[in-house]
Amino acid sequence: MSEATSRREAVAVRAAAAGAAVAADSFRTDLEIESKDRETDVVTQVDRDAQERVIETIRETFPDDRVVGEEEDALKQVPESGPAWIVDPIDGTNNYVDGSRAFGTAVAAVIDGEPVAAAFDCPALGDVYRVGPDGISRNDESLSVSDCDDPAAATVCPTFWWGRDRRDEYAAATRAIVQRFDDMRRYGCAQLELAMVASGALEGTLTNVRANPWDTVAGVGMVREAGGVVTDLSGERWRHDSEGLVASNGEIHDAVLAAAREIDG
Repeated sequence: MSEATSRREAVAVRAAAAGAAVAADSFRTDLEIESKDRETDVVTQVDRDAQERVIETIRETFPDDRVVGEEEDALKQVPESGPAWIVDPIDGTNNYVDGSRAFGTAVAAVIDGEPVAAAFDCPALGDVYRVGPDGISRNDESLSVSDCDDPAAATVCPTFWWGRDRRDEYAAATRAIVQRFDDMRRYGCAQLELAMVASGALEGTLTNVRANPWDTVAGVGMVREAGGVVTDLSGERWRHDSEGLVASNGEIHDAVLAAAREIDG
């Protein structure tokens, strides 16, 4: 399994780099922006082109594997059995179109729905995260979660986006965080926020939203490989179809979970 996982890790890194290169070429240029189902959920042709490059790179080595992706011409659900790939060509598209550097290309390899390898390439930040049989690294340096065990000294992030009709939940998440923890951050890029938990830059991130797999699976793999914990709102081990997502360094997980549960009252 280790040799096979190493191959998938290498392909994930190459595929993420290919997608990130497409994104980087058009970063801070004039972009044609379209809205999806709401005005803050945007997409560009660059997203589509980047996903195409990612999938092409994967299929050079694994032509028969299924691919789950955010944009068109990809599956939208993770297969319960067998190998598959999960792709977000540009995670943090709103940041991307606004000229913010907090975006990247995420690629995860899964077997029977569980991540076995992943890569997250942030071209404007110069950071490449990778997960495989040797653990997690950023720019070839090993990572581990924070050892902070005091919620009053912790920094936590509300992740994903609550639509206009759910702003009371966004407000509740913010209140729950600032009342329990030292400080709050929000970056508008879920995979980056999970990567920051994995690197120790954040102690936790949370949402009550059922998240898409392309926004989460690679980052969840990062947190777990770095020694952290990721659960659903019930405190059970998080899966790609779970309700809510609560990720932490493990030391303060109960407090992060309590904050997430408070969102729904």
